[in-house]
Amino acid sequence: MSDEVPLAHLDREDPDGLLNARTDPASAAFGTLGSEAGSDLNWFLLLRQRVQDKAAASTKYPWWVLWSLLAGLFALNFTFTVFIVALPTVAAQFHSTVTVLTWTMVGPLLAYGLAAPILGKTGDIFGHRRLYLFGLIGAMVSAILTALSHNVDMLLFARTLDGVQGAATGTASGALINTVFSREERVKAMGWWSLVGAGGPVIGLSLGSPVIAAFGWRALFWFQLIFIVVAFGIVVTVLPSRRGFDHEEAEKKAQARQEFKKLDWFGSWSLSIAVTVLMLGLSIGPSLGWTSGWTVGAFVLSVASTAVFIYRLHHAANPLIPAYYFRRRNFVMPLMLRATANFAYFGAFFLFPLLMEQGYSYSISRVGALAIARPLTFALSSPIAGYVAIRIGERRSAVAGAAFLTASLGLFALLQPSSGVWWVIIALALSGLGMGVAMPSSSSVMANEVKVTEFGVMSAAQLLAMQVGEVAGIQVLETVQQSIARKRGLAHAHPGAALLGTFHTSFVIGTCVAVVGLVAATFMRSVPRARATKSI
Repeated sequence: MSDEVPLAHLDREDPDGLLNARTDPASAAFGTLGSEAGSDLNWFLLLRQRVQDKAAASTKYPWWVLWSLLAGLFALNFTFTVFIVALPTVAAQFHSTVTVLTWTMVGPLLAYGLAAPILGKTGDIFGHRRLYLFGLIGAMVSAILTALSHNVDMLLFARTLDGVQGAATGTASGALINTVFSREERVKAMGWWSLVGAGGPVIGLSLGSPVIAAFGWRALFWFQLIFIVVAFGIVVTVLPSRRGFDHEEAEKKAQARQEFKKLDWFGSWSLSIAVTVLMLGLSIGPSLGWTSGWTVGAFVLSVASTAVFIYRLHHAANPLIPAYYFRRRNFVMPLMLRATANFAYFGAFFLFPLLMEQGYSYSISRVGALAIARPLTFALSSPIAGYVAIRIGERRSAVAGAAFLTASLGLFALLQPSSGVWWVIIALALSGLGMGVAMPSSSSVMANEVKVTEFGVMSAAQLLAMQVGEVAGIQVLETVQQSIARKRGLAHAHPGAALLGTFHTSFVIGTCVAVVGLVAATFMRSVPRARATKSI
């Protein structure tokens, strides 16, 4: 029997079928619009379709998605560390100070806190793929504006804008990964995700420093623009909307718009404001004073906004996050672990250079060489920890990671003038190992606790907990160390044992906070998995 369809039938039922090469051989000589052969063919669309078909047919499709998202993550985060190194040069060029330019780091954090809850929910409603691509476009704009900045104000605006796109890509990417991976396999994906998240800045420092030295700091962001464009092309090619990442049908679009309008905007913005002003208060506290009106006002506004969010959580018809999630241990405990672990990790991360320079008279280059041990261990241990967690369970993995981090802070607190460099290296390695082991498990168990339609908000909650912990850890531990140094009259003392003693209390505080994270990890539950039975 012939497979050909009668032309009369095509004309009546499917007029477009007359130009379908599978039913009308003559149509091969024409483009899809009926023009001359190949006149409207787009080589990129053809390549994209071929790659999408190959990816969709592959049993490894989730890994295609993961690698494409990791390309975007690397393009976005590799400039972070190396730009900090360039701040003195930028300050001199703009006739400013490094203190002012530290807001190139603080500004994005504040913008991230303000935008993340709203954008996370937006992705849940309208599609995470679309939100991720929007974030990459925003990153392109931010990179261009940064490279073209002619004064401090423009530079600060460009870097603050980078925080908004970070909220878009951060929440969307986490949601996309959790969407394509099964409950049992998510911890593996999060391990690789952590590898690029921790390793990207290390690679950026290695590759970016020569670029800055040879071509100037602006060239760094032109190179970043190239990476982002490439990442955008990869994501557009590998993640077609027809796989369910976006809602394309008109009916779903209309439903999404209605859901977006019904969202509890009052409660949503109260959470954004609470997180933003909390980080603002922590940022300005060391410079303005913890009892200044601005600092106290920021903390009061944060508490008030948090109270409003909690009230709306229980009384609004469509809250940002359903209240019942906060009664689930696998939702609350990972948040506690992430906040406390980042407090300890980044607090120690910031104090370490000061500790080595002031306490042991190390040179900057020697400190930099030692400091790589921490993020390098973090990056290398994360993917391994993801696979190990499959065998031992997420709870044990998270507990082990939190224990390593606690031990690291404890070793820093016990440092003495006679402590050798290997003591320091072990402490650094334990810190990176702790984060690398604990973070993939905490991400996966929390993702398994929420609905697929709420992955965006869940990702935003995780990232906000991390950022609040990061800012709090840096500012609190630094403030404690500086206040002890001033109290002992050592603020301008020569490096040595006396200054080394001013760091102990800060590391003890970091150790205590890490213990809180360890306790939270013990209350987490592993993802149930079927045990393989031995054949007889």
